[in-house]
Amino acid sequence: MKPIGKLLNFGLINIDKSVGPTSYSVSEFIKRQLKLKKTSHMGTLDPKVTGVLPITLGRACKLAGYFIKHDKSYVGILETHKKCGIKELQKLIDENFSGKILQTPPHRSAVKREERQRKVYLWKLLEASEDGKSFLFNCRVEGGTYIRKLCSDLGEMIGGAHMGELRRTEAGIFDESDLVSLNDFESAVKEWKTGDEEKLKGMVMDAESAIKKVLPVAEVDKSALKSLYIGRPLFANNVLEKPKLKEGDIFALFCKDEFVGIYRRTGEEIIFGRSEFVCN
Repeated sequence: MKPIGKLLNFGLINIDKSVGPTSYSVSEFIKRQLKLKKTSHMGTLDPKVTGVLPITLGRACKLAGYFIKHDKSYVGILETHKKCGIKELQKLIDENFSGKILQTPPHRSAVKREERQRKVYLWKLLEASEDGKSFLFNCRVEGGTYIRKLCSDLGEMIGGAHMGELRRTEAGIFDESDLVSLNDFESAVKEWKTGDEEKLKGMVMDAESAIKKVLPVAEVDKSALKSLYIGRPLFANNVLEKPKLKEGDIFALFCKDEFVGIYRRTGEEIIFGRSEFVCN
């Protein structure tokens, strides 16, 4: 395992967000606790929404965009304004909210309110309450899909509905298997400050391991490192291991276990890739 200093400067923590704080306030809390210059969260959760909230640390913030676009999974409660049958409701969902859909972000969102295409891979009602007005569901959607808006859009077809509770269970490569509560994180930080770093080290994933899970990997000859670290392009004759890529594809570049940076595949004859981010 890497030294704690390197992990905190180039790592990630998978936080279990509770009801109440904003995603931004959670990120800021971690920054203050670890005395870092920068942290960022990957995928905003409303204050009332709980679950998986990965936080990038230090220089790993530059990589957030490569993680954030991946699919998300949730469990939640759909509240309908009148009694509905679960089979009829599921049929409406399957017919109107499956596969590629068009969605306009809600009024209170951080992005421009314009219609955009998103994919709904799964939206399954699991069980209904006795009064037929509350439905437990799970769903898996493309990153950037608003579950609250799915619920309200469905409501327009049935006389009203809204999202009750919601919990994110997966965000790309991050899931509930390695979640860290803010209380446990704060306790680990206190131990770290008194000389015991083991608990905190166990909570931080190194960014190199994470990026290998989301991007293709190419390996470069050690002799090319000096020129790459000053921003020169990656020449084809310096690439030892070449993944199958088409022009424009993004990939991670390593020299054995050392992370070099993020590159974009070019269509040039002698240049294999040009840098998006260099870890020098």
